[in-house]
Amino acid sequence: MGSYDEADSGSIGVINDYKDSQPANPPMEEPKVVGAAAAQAPIISSYNDKIRPLLDFIDRLRLLMVMKEGIQLPTIVVVGDQSSGKSSVLESLAGVNLPRSQGICTRVPLIIRLQNHARQGLELYLEYNGKTVPVEEPQIATAINIATDEVAGPGKSISDIPLTLVVKKDGVPDLTMVDLPGITRVPVHGQPDNIYEQIRDIIMQYITPKESIILNVLSATVDFSTCESIRMSQQVDKNGERTLAVVTKVDRAPEGLVDKVTADDVNIGLGYVCVRNRIGDESYEEARKEEARLFETNAHLSRIDKSIVGVHVLAQKLVRIQANAIAKCLPEIVKNISAKLDANVSELEKMPKALTSIADATQAMMRIIQAAKESLKKLLWRGEFDEYPEDNTKHGTARFVEMLNRFSDELHNCEESNLSKDFLTEEIKGLEDARGIELPNFLPCEAFLRILRRKVERISYLPIKLSEKYWYYIDDVVMSVLTRHSEMYYHLKVSAKGAAHNLVQKLREQSINRVKEIVEMEKLTGYTCNPDYMMEWNKLMKQQDHFMNQISVTNMRPLPCSVDLEGLGEIQIEHLRKHSDVSILQQAFDLKMRMVAYWKVFKVRLVDSMALHLRYHVHNLVHNDIDEIVKELMGPDGHGIKMMLVESPAIVAKREKLKNSIKVLKESKDSVAKIMDGIFAYDACLV
Repeated sequence: MGSYDEADSGSIGVINDYKDSQPANPPMEEPKVVGAAAAQAPIISSYNDKIRPLLDFIDRLRLLMVMKEGIQLPTIVVVGDQSSGKSSVLESLAGVNLPRSQGICTRVPLIIRLQNHARQGLELYLEYNGKTVPVEEPQIATAINIATDEVAGPGKSISDIPLTLVVKKDGVPDLTMVDLPGITRVPVHGQPDNIYEQIRDIIMQYITPKESIILNVLSATVDFSTCESIRMSQQVDKNGERTLAVVTKVDRAPEGLVDKVTADDVNIGLGYVCVRNRIGDESYEEARKEEARLFETNAHLSRIDKSIVGVHVLAQKLVRIQANAIAKCLPEIVKNISAKLDANVSELEKMPKALTSIADATQAMMRIIQAAKESLKKLLWRGEFDEYPEDNTKHGTARFVEMLNRFSDELHNCEESNLSKDFLTEEIKGLEDARGIELPNFLPCEAFLRILRRKVERISYLPIKLSEKYWYYIDDVVMSVLTRHSEMYYHLKVSAKGAAHNLVQKLREQSINRVKEIVEMEKLTGYTCNPDYMMEWNKLMKQQDHFMNQISVTNMRPLPCSVDLEGLGEIQIEHLRKHSDVSILQQAFDLKMRMVAYWKVFKVRLVDSMALHLRYHVHNLVHNDIDEIVKELMGPDGHGIKMMLVESPAIVAKREKLKNSIKVLKESKDSVAKIMDGIFAYDACLV
């Protein structure tokens, strides 16, 4: 943001910053210090009538709490280290005695609205908690103390909830400033241990927005670069483009002050103003006379350029900077108010109307369930992800393929699929256990089935694990979809999610039982019509003679420990030489090759069966079973529908918040229209 102090013209010239087609007014004359006579004049008497409408507009928006809607307003924020003379500066500008004692006005931000009041007399009142409290000048400190306790609570804690002090007086500048608690690092008078952090957070909250104008109060008695208020303002305004410094207590440290304010080692982009505040029981008129005399007669202070000394110069600078800031920010404020209003109206229109009858509730429920049903068809059946383009966890068909591939990998890589381990050991034992009175070299079917049952039993946990994982995933997707579609109806959302969970759990149980049946069927009978089985077995059996020769070889030293079989890899055979019965080894080899060929077919068939089974069940879920949710929600007495007539507190609160926000923004927009009409009307008179 550029410097706010860009023009020496009055407020009309400032207004023309954003309405270039209007003619500029002649520049306002700078005040001249001519001794006591000038000191007795009002602090500022020019162009208050021009900027007052603009300032009233901003004050109106601030009173409407429009900043809570995320709309920033141009604000003069007064910051300073403790004992920097901040209260004295504000007193000089306001022309009234403000509380100075610690703990009275330092616990909350104090918005000071100064209004030039042509009529005789002083009018003071406080605004807080939606009420207006008239105040007499001698009771200002007491009134602020009472208001602070009401807003922030008794004690010494800090609060960011502001109070507003309105000062209407003849001759004061039209200004609105926010006086923040003085920066202190050491807790005193019962203040909390983290008082510095609390104050820092409040100050940063007010000075961070780029619309804020920072009035940094510095004592002439300290090194500016060591001031905590300078450090804070530099964090948010590195180049000082929206920071103005006012130097107090100049009479205590006049030596070298001219060098400090001209060197500007701390980047004060809007410049410095040196002031001498009221001392003791001096009247404001006497204080201004003494200020003028001091800057004229003091050997050190008289060297400072008169354009940057005096309370009257400070007032004029603040008025000009404030007017420029308002004029610059006004178009953006108008734009932001309209945008926020449109967004809130749109959001309110999207919210469901409060249901008032069973018929309305039934229609709403059916509409929600049908919408959820369509979403589930897309995600879990058709593979359409337009409703969740970025959330791939909801892309059901793709996730199912991942789960199925993982299941297939686990099945192919499990221990039971390692067919070379302890080669023929299980087959030999199976044949020995199945011996009976039978034809020689007859391969008993029971031996094959016993081995098959054991192998299938050992991998039976894998398809069950896949089914459980799949249905847990389905449950998560169904819950997410129902939540999204029923978000506005809390009781329906809770009931629908409960009913859907019950449905998914029932389908999960049915699915797992069906998977167990598939496994049991595989254990009962070894059967396939897949021609790959016979082809694979014949290919493997061609290696039988070579295998038997390697076992029975005696003319080779050392004896071979392994043999390489196509389709099985390297097989350890040393443990088989202890068997003297060649026929049982041959039968065992035949049995093994049958199992190898059959196991290959079995794995593919199990993966296919699981894919078809789960797809079948999810099809039924999204096309038919989901309707059971409606039956459970309806219930025998329609209790579920009746619950929909009761809105959740969150929805009620959201609707009321939107309505209140829209009301505030509409009032703000009306205020914008009035101020713009006033500006155009005033400019038209100049043509």
